[in-house]
Amino acid sequence: MRQQTKRHMYIALQDDDRIAIYTMDATTGALSWQEDVEITGGPAPLAIAPDRSVLHVGRRGSQELSSYRIDPRTGSLSHIGTTPLQGEPVYVATDRTGRYVLSAYYYQSTAAVHAVGADGAATFPPVEWRYTAHGAHAIRTDRSNRFAYVPHIANRGPNAIFQFAFDAETGRLAPADPPRYDPDAYLGPRALAFHPTLDVAYFSDEQGSSVSAFTIDQAGGTLTPLQTIPTLPADYDGPNTCSQIRITPSGRFLFAPNRGHNSVASFRVDAATGRLTFVNRAAAEPVPRAFGLDPGERFLFSTGQQTGRLTSYHIDQETGGLTPLETYEVGNNPMWVLMTTLDG
Repeated sequence: MRQQTKRHMYIALQDDDRIAIYTMDATTGALSWQEDVEITGGPAPLAIAPDRSVLHVGRRGSQELSSYRIDPRTGSLSHIGTTPLQGEPVYVATDRTGRYVLSAYYYQSTAAVHAVGADGAATFPPVEWRYTAHGAHAIRTDRSNRFAYVPHIANRGPNAIFQFAFDAETGRLAPADPPRYDPDAYLGPRALAFHPTLDVAYFSDEQGSSVSAFTIDQAGGTLTPLQTIPTLPADYDGPNTCSQIRITPSGRFLFAPNRGHNSVASFRVDAATGRLTFVNRAAAEPVPRAFGLDPGERFLFSTGQQTGRLTSYHIDQETGGLTPLETYEVGNNPMWVLMTTLDG
């Protein structure tokens, strides 16, 4: 079988009403523009089905959730269906089976679950439309697919992580006991990632400019603090907030960008405990809200929300440190970067 040498990247450009599709050379990390897909209504959060056959797109302006079939040979998108929403989606993800699409609504104080139909599109009405609190910023299920977590930022939110049991058969959410974790510090949990083999969850802290790690109790799904580590240098005293967070598929390295300091912080992950060790910070385009990881773990791509440019980085395979490579003009208000390898 011919070895796959290129990977596909999808960039949601909210103010351009389009998704830009690029291919990436797996050896050099170089990007080549392939095509644009017009999607009105402010495309922002993206999620891909586990089998990589469908891309789900949250449209913030029109308050809709659209699903697109992915051509396995070319990576091109074809519209399957669109579901109306009762709010503005800031985050979408599938559960571990791909049978459900989960979404979070910052302004509507809500976490939602939509079933996926036989055609691959999210369906209406939602299985869950559950009010949590203002500032709900993400929702994902853990690696067991039995628990779901919804982080809420501080300042305009309660500075809390809502904890749920997730029923993979019905898609329903049930509050854990206790139903939320409230940090002692002013952290503002925003986005999350899970270790691939350990029961450990990581949250980027918007107000705390840090990453917090938690162990997950497999009996009830509750979180126990493991570590909080800053993303900023000790002598930096300017404004900053953290945004998204990514962990490599192997679980070796974790990354979190700084908006204000305008950098991407990299961490090495202890394979036995899940604890983080700081590695380095690489300068990023202002303001680095959205970024994505090469599935082969060799490259990282960070976009500047303020500049509309994307920078590629090489990931040191021993340390996880980042080295900048090239910068590309991508478009206005990049909100999401998603990378995948296709088998066609």
